[in-house]
Amino acid sequence: MHPRDIRASFLKYFERHGHRVVPSSPLLPGDDPTLLFTNAGMNQFKDVFLGREKRDYTRAASSQKCMRVSGKHNDLDNVGPSLRHHTFFEMLGNFSFGDYFKQDAIELAWQLLTKEWKLDLSKLYVTVFKGAPGIPRDDEAYRRWLDFVPADHIGELGMADNFWAMGDTGPCGRCSEIYVDRGAEVAGTGNFVHDVASGSERFVEIWNNVFMEFERDATGTLTPLPAPSIDTGMGLERISAVMQATLSNYDTPLFMPLLDAIGTLSGHHYGRSMSPSDVSMRVVADHARASTFLIADGVVPSNEWRGYVLRKIMRRAMRHGRKLGMHEPFLHSLVDVVVREMGEAYRELTTARDAVAKVIKSEEERFDAVLTDGLPKLEEVLDRAAKGSKVVGGDEAFKLYDTFGLPRDFIEDLAENQGLTFDAEGFDAAMEGQRVKARKGSSFEGKKGEDFSFASDEAREGLREVGDAFEGYTGTTEQGVPVLALFNAERKPVDALEKGASGYVALARTPFYLESGGQVSDQGWIEPASGERSRVTGIARLGPGLPRAHRVEKVEERIALRDMVTAEVDATARDATRRNHTATHLLHAALRKVLGAHVKQAGSLVAPDRLRFDFVHFSALTPDELLQIERIVNAAIQKNEDVTTAVKNTQQAIDSGAMALFGEKYGDHVRVVAVGDGSFSTELCGGTHVRATGDIGAFLITEESGVAAGVRRLEAVTGMGAIGLARAAIGELKEALAETGAKRGALAEWIRQQQALLSKTQKDVQQLKTKVALAGTGGGAADDGKVEIGGATLIAREVVDVDQDSLRALADTLKSRLKSGVIVLAAAMPDGKVSLIASVTPDLSKKAPAGQLVKQLAPIVGGGGGGRPDFAEAGGKDPAKIKDLLAEARVLVEKLLS
Repeated sequence: MHPRDIRASFLKYFERHGHRVVPSSPLLPGDDPTLLFTNAGMNQFKDVFLGREKRDYTRAASSQKCMRVSGKHNDLDNVGPSLRHHTFFEMLGNFSFGDYFKQDAIELAWQLLTKEWKLDLSKLYVTVFKGAPGIPRDDEAYRRWLDFVPADHIGELGMADNFWAMGDTGPCGRCSEIYVDRGAEVAGTGNFVHDVASGSERFVEIWNNVFMEFERDATGTLTPLPAPSIDTGMGLERISAVMQATLSNYDTPLFMPLLDAIGTLSGHHYGRSMSPSDVSMRVVADHARASTFLIADGVVPSNEWRGYVLRKIMRRAMRHGRKLGMHEPFLHSLVDVVVREMGEAYRELTTARDAVAKVIKSEEERFDAVLTDGLPKLEEVLDRAAKGSKVVGGDEAFKLYDTFGLPRDFIEDLAENQGLTFDAEGFDAAMEGQRVKARKGSSFEGKKGEDFSFASDEAREGLREVGDAFEGYTGTTEQGVPVLALFNAERKPVDALEKGASGYVALARTPFYLESGGQVSDQGWIEPASGERSRVTGIARLGPGLPRAHRVEKVEERIALRDMVTAEVDATARDATRRNHTATHLLHAALRKVLGAHVKQAGSLVAPDRLRFDFVHFSALTPDELLQIERIVNAAIQKNEDVTTAVKNTQQAIDSGAMALFGEKYGDHVRVVAVGDGSFSTELCGGTHVRATGDIGAFLITEESGVAAGVRRLEAVTGMGAIGLARAAIGELKEALAETGAKRGALAEWIRQQQALLSKTQKDVQQLKTKVALAGTGGGAADDGKVEIGGATLIAREVVDVDQDSLRALADTLKSRLKSGVIVLAAAMPDGKVSLIASVTPDLSKKAPAGQLVKQLAPIVGGGGGGRPDFAEAGGKDPAKIKDLLAEARVLVEKLLS
């Protein structure tokens, strides 16, 4: 049976027996904080088992998407070397909520396997719980199984095998597992219990029937559930292998289309073995499925929690792709295979196809940049270790991980390949040290220090006693403020800043905001008691617990230690910044309303003239979504609700609903900014804000773009900036209408018509260029580079002044004129890169496959690629080596055809 037929048969069987077929829940387990990902079919029924939720059915069946990559259920490291472990898999399950129990559950399972699917009865074995302190042997299950199998086909196992729990807490109970004997050709003794207990592969578990009887709390105490229930789970991948009579899950139709696609991309044939290339192909196939499903369900690669796990899976696939020779982005191209094979059962894949491919390709490009920057540094570390202790130090490895983003397992792999030892303990210690350091951070601290020198330790400690007295929440001007310290432009201490000099001024108190949380530093003036005021162009931190320093350029009047000065913030710029900062809070709230609760801040810029907001989301926003978001923000502005602030205990603030922002570190107390009653927006924020939303005036989105995989960016303006931009747009529209003669409302159609005309003209030009190349001008005669090799023709040429489409067309045309031959064309593209095409006539595609040709030739021009035996493409970075490439092509083809 094909896996899709097994899935359908399972669900229809239980539907006939009174079960409600329930759709798979997402891989994100919703409001269950105990789970990283959905890891079993029963997750969505947890509250039903606990008696907290009632449904209009007492029997259910499902095919559930699952991930097992963390904690107790972590199969990540086994994927690849193992023939039956996966990160993502489908779990077929039937459930009873206080309806039937062991008697019926066992019979239902047996009848499906033996009557519907007709598995060999003699090869089926079962286990029951043998008992443990406080939990008796499962006599009922044992007696029931005797109705179907002989006693020597029943094994008794303990807590590790026959007691199942969803997690450290939650529903749990004794269970009974069904196994298939795969025969004497598989290593094992043939003794069922011994082989299962020893981990032999001979007996493979296909179905677990869990008898949900208890709830386990955080102390480990088991409490009987309100009604005994049934939770079963059967991996579709494993039962498919059994019914396909293969020892490997990967040899089934669930994986072979992916493995075939990987083979085409890499040039490797999947040999169904434990060879390094086959292991890597299995890793890529499994992780391509997992990545596609996770992103389709709303997870995006990041450096925290679920996003970190996804990134780890994707980068593991990319590393193994590189082992297979795929150095260009490839993983995104496998999305179509997953969607084609799984989209009928899981429609969300089809809907999210484009977004998933874009997120994966973006992450591949990011990983490529990581390796480009970090690999030379890693090679230096490995060289030093090879010449010295033969140990890659943990501190050095962590620096590569922390600074360049090189994955730990990538570093370990390269170290192992060179016969070096990896200092895992040192790496872990460095990681923990960074975590401790990060926990000491506070959202109020801004930048820690900027390399200022002090006259003495006593001088620094004297400043620390004064502390950082920021008074800017209540006003923009401070009068009669003493100058505590002065520094020249090189940040060295001085007694005075003379007229015309630049430097830094530290004050006893200040209204100037220091850049933090995305909000830029204030600007303004410092004015001595007598004399002209000097412009403050920025703020810097002297160090933790020290006053902030005001950067002044070309002092207008001498400033000396202990002078009394007036510090005045540029009120116009401050007000504009406050409008933009409060607007980011409104924008954040609007994004979550329109796009969903997965949206969270990933960075921001709050300046007087604009705001920029980065947020986690896996696809570009549509025009309708942008318009809806803009309307929600402007509606909040028109309500003119009060914006209030209060300093609260951090945990209490978060518990009360205040939003802690992405990447921020908070101390014991935080400033909480709420709009109105706080139901629309409440965030932890140390910035400056308007008094009421009406002060913002207006809000206009100016641009939407992507920043990284799964991170989008919105830019906007507020107040008079928004009005000015709208007025300018109206003026430009009027001018465009006048210049084109188009009618109002018809300008877009006029532009489309002109673009279509231009596109046609450009296409005609490229066709002419192709004809010129074939005719013998603008790129060489048609027979340039033509040689005869053993009755076949090789054309190896450089072509100039053509685009990629024209190069393909030229290759096709040249091949059509050959009875037997090989075409190798190379061209320098306008962007400075190289495009390479190999095209082979059918009779030679096995002797000189195009994919092999480009794979061997592309590195000459600093690139890589692949393709089919009859046609392949590659890219490169060094046009100066094209002639070398063509010369090597002649040698290579002659060798292959000889």
